[in-house]
Amino acid sequence: MRIARFTTGDDPRYALVQQEGERTYLAVLGGDPLYMPAMPTGERIELGDGVRLLAPVIPRSKIVAVGRNYADHAREMGNEVPRSPLLFFKPNTSVIGPDDPIVLPGFSEEVSYEAELAVVISRVCKDVTPESAPAYILGYTVANDVTARDAQRTDGQWARAKGFDTSCPIGPWIDTDLNIEDLAVRSRVNGEKRQDGRTSDLVFDVPFLVSYISEAMTLLPGDVILTGTPAGVGLLAPGDRVECEVEGLGVLSNPVVRRD
Repeated sequence: MRIARFTTGDDPRYALVQQEGERTYLAVLGGDPLYMPAMPTGERIELGDGVRLLAPVIPRSKIVAVGRNYADHAREMGNEVPRSPLLFFKPNTSVIGPDDPIVLPGFSEEVSYEAELAVVISRVCKDVTPESAPAYILGYTVANDVTARDAQRTDGQWARAKGFDTSCPIGPWIDTDLNIEDLAVRSRVNGEKRQDGRTSDLVFDVPFLVSYISEAMTLLPGDVILTGTPAGVGLLAPGDRVECEVEGLGVLSNPVVRRD
């Protein structure tokens, strides 16, 4: 099942994504499927028919991200692979959806893309084991952990570098049935491939991450975990379009702008 959040110009709504040949339809749901059963209203809308996809979830609590969770990315940044997950937060104000612009912040001249698999939590999760962790996962989506590299170097912590407005594109939808053991994680800038890793190369896998994070903090419905990025990160410039893709899940595409 794929769950999308969308608008046709009115308040955001939720829908199940249905594929029929080359056409994609949204079967509109009543209410928020994070907090109630997915109940179709009977209304169907063809995607592209004045429909704008939004970030499929806006975390009410937090985004927990994992740094250096691919060995090749740790090496390309001149770092050792962490012995335990390296965690940081991104605020929910950093979230944008498909086709929303990534706005380069005025304080940075080195903003980079990071394609990632993202995990969406379904229910209250505290002190769970890796074996039980999948029961607390609603599904998966694509994320871009946009990072101001110069601020990351100079600040000594990553709040500003990783948490500025528009630094967390998420989408295009949540897939509740995806087998994530060995999927390609890719990025492209202006159509040119930049990253091409696999989830099987994660240093710490998803069940372990959910368990590890839940030992320290309660995860709530709608919380998002970013699982790390493979090697191949690079800089973005105004006018670029960056695409992040997880195999079998979809493509998240965003333009890049700088505003005075």
